Amino acid sequence: MAGGTIDKPRAWRGETGQTHGRAREREALARCWLRVSLAFGLLMLLLAVGEAHAASKAPSYKVEVVAEPRALRRLLEQHLDISRFAKRSDVTDDQFSFLITATPQQVRDLAATQGYFSPLVSTDVRTVNNVRQVTVRVEPGAQTKVTSVDLSFRGAVLTEDPSRENATRFAFSLHEGQPFSQGDWDDAKNASLRELQSRRYLAAKIYHSEALIDPRTHTAKLSVVYDSGPTFTMGQLDVQGTQRYPERIVHNVNPISPGDIYDTRTVAELQRQLQNTPYFASVAIDLDNDPTKPLDTPVHVKVSEFPYHSFRGGVGYSTDNGALVQGGYTYLNTFGAAWPFTIEGRADQIQQWGQVQLSMPPGPRGWTNSVLASYTTTDVSDTRIYSIRGGIQRSRTSQFLDYSYSLLFYNDQLNQNAAPPSRAHALVPGWSWTRRDTDDPLFPRRGNLVHVEAGFAVKGVLADQSFIRGYARGQQYFPIGVDDIVVFRAELGGVFTSGSSSGVPASLLFRAGGSNSVRGYGFQSIGNDVAGSILPTKYLVTSSIEYQHWFSHNWGAATFFDIGTATDTWGEKIFYPGVGVGARWRSPVGPVNLDLAYGIRNNSVRPYITLGIAF
Repeated sequence: MAGGTIDKPRAWRGETGQTHGRAREREALARCWLRVSLAFGLLMLLLAVGEAHAASKAPSYKVEVVAEPRALRRLLEQHLDISRFAKRSDVTDDQFSFLITATPQQVRDLAATQGYFSPLVSTDVRTVNNVRQVTVRVEPGAQTKVTSVDLSFRGAVLTEDPSRENATRFAFSLHEGQPFSQGDWDDAKNASLRELQSRRYLAAKIYHSEALIDPRTHTAKLSVVYDSGPTFTMGQLDVQGTQRYPERIVHNVNPISPGDIYDTRTVAELQRQLQNTPYFASVAIDLDNDPTKPLDTPVHVKVSEFPYHSFRGGVGYSTDNGALVQGGYTYLNTFGAAWPFTIEGRADQIQQWGQVQLSMPPGPRGWTNSVLASYTTTDVSDTRIYSIRGGIQRSRTSQFLDYSYSLLFYNDQLNQNAAPPSRAHALVPGWSWTRRDTDDPLFPRRGNLVHVEAGFAVKGVLADQSFIRGYARGQQYFPIGVDDIVVFRAELGGVFTSGSSSGVPASLLFRAGGSNSVRGYGFQSIGNDVAGSILPTKYLVTSSIEYQHWFSHNWGAATFFDIGTATDTWGEKIFYPGVGVGARWRSPVGPVNLDLAYGIRNNSVRPYITLGIAF
């Protein structure tokens, strides 16, 4: 037993040594394979890079297109086969000869789309430093001009609605004296047909079109015959895709009545109303255009729905408020009756805001009733405002107009440097109205935006003080030529009361200054200055004029002049002017403004960054 006890550890020590040896062999073998794999991978990478480098360095030939105007030259450079294959290194001699032979006819075909029907084409091939160089010279000749445009109509439009005929003529964009091109010809026909189809005549078509080109005189005579077909009227909705939420939501926001004359604007309004609700992720609307069944045409509506639960969030930055973070949660089926329940909040360096809201589904004509409560903290210009708000609201949103009626209770506290905190509360019946009438909702050049608010409170009816409050803001856009825009902005606000402003909730009063107010001054830095605290005031007036010049479709520059004031006593008002320059960018997500403004009264220079139209 004693010897067995001694021998056993020796045997285990021997086995352990053999195991360590085999492990070292496996590690060495793995390292060897790893080195071989890395070397092989590096070799393949070098070969691939070398081939790509050789291909990029050894094109079969080079091409130069010589043609005026520049638009024609760019067209040829982009679409000639001899140009498109120039960077390839595998073009054989036979293929190169074929490309050279085909070039003159391709030039003539492409030039004809721009109205050049008699171009002179020469192709020169030379070898310089072992590289073939191809020069394509084009003398396009005179461009064909439109000498006559004849638009005629057949069908119900001749006797029913002459205004549709006039609108169609106006939408035809190719006129006498203009250069003729195939693209412009197609665009003019399509645009005028869409206009005729946009109201009444859903099945309208082009019955006949002809462009008579005379290459000798370089003239084009255009003629189009439109067949309007019958007047279409709209019928009942045919709704598909509603599974989670009641179909009546679609019918409640529907602006179309059976028997209405077909109009793309009302169809677009139906789609907009559905997408304004929180229920539908996508909406597709279609009508049958069978000219044999024009009356009471069913309106096919296909929707896809959002799930019951949704979360959203985001981060951002503005020069007025600094960095911000925001988020929200919505449950769309409260009480099992499609009542949306929403919790949302936002926090930046100046303001923190949170709100809870419970809404009913849209009722008839799209009106929505809701109950809400919110809490806001604002700390700017040495003034801190804490505001609690709660009440009920009834609102409706349409394509051009938004309405809202509310009954809200405000309970505010204001902290300042020179006095103890003050409180004010009020029960305020209110009304607001917004109108959007612009040629483009995201990048307007023409039209206006108007927003108006009104409310009042009665002392003793859950209010410390009686007052009437009004506020209005408007922007007007005037196009100047093709590339320039003038923008006017004005803002008016007033709280009319026999007492002091301290009896009115601070969040209902006014201050000025900032990127969307008076540039050149800090955000809400214009008001009643008391020991360094800028207190909100009873009256507000601001205005701005801005001139924009656009160098391209997406980039422009601006110069502006702003002026405004916020005061408790109109007789003691002090106006604050500011001037500046800026850059404008039509970004994929909306207009971006970069401004540098000088506050004349304070001799201050401030930069501003804004995204979107503040309205």
